[in-house]
Amino acid sequence: MCKALSFVDACTEEHFAAMSRIHARGWHAAYPGHVPDDYLRDVITEDHWIPFFREDYATGRCRGLLLCDGDTPVCCCTYGPVRLGPSPRQSEGLVIHGEAYRGWGEIISFYTAPACTGRGYGSVLMEEALRRLRADGYLNCYVFVLRENEGARRFYARHGFAWDGTEEHIPFPHDMTCVDLRYTKQL
Repeated sequence: MCKALSFVDACTEEHFAAMSRIHARGWHAAYPGHVPDDYLRDVITEDHWIPFFREDYATGRCRGLLLCDGDTPVCCCTYGPVRLGPSPRQSEGLVIHGEAYRGWGEIISFYTAPACTGRGYGSVLMEEALRRLRADGYLNCYVFVLRENEGARRFYARHGFAWDGTEEHIPFPHDMTCVDLRYTKQL
């Protein structure tokens, strides 16, 4: 049962830690068998993303947004201008292609705490993130989604995103490559 839902612009260590926990739990729920097991175990810890969220906030590169039910963070996202070029924070050797998307907005990450899925929280957060991208002047946006993540693909489709036929190959340890599909939406 919902208490009072509220949006929190991530700007404190507490916010960054909450977002990092949600991201890690989301990865551990969604990606077993799709990314290397040792990567999930050794790299995707509950504090893994804290320095990245801190840096994003300090530089203004992108913004973090939490949805809280009462005092409990239930889902979060990061959003801002599209990333282009080398992206070593995500994966060594990753280069994000897509000059045709310059000037677009991007939902960079989007996760709901696994214990909170199926309650509509993700839809509430997605609509707010899209509203904010529109308010920032973006006419279009995209999100990358792991090809095998059928649940996320259905979620994005319900929110008006569609695969535009492009993909990014994400290198992981042990010569494993994951494929992210680019889902686009006109704002």
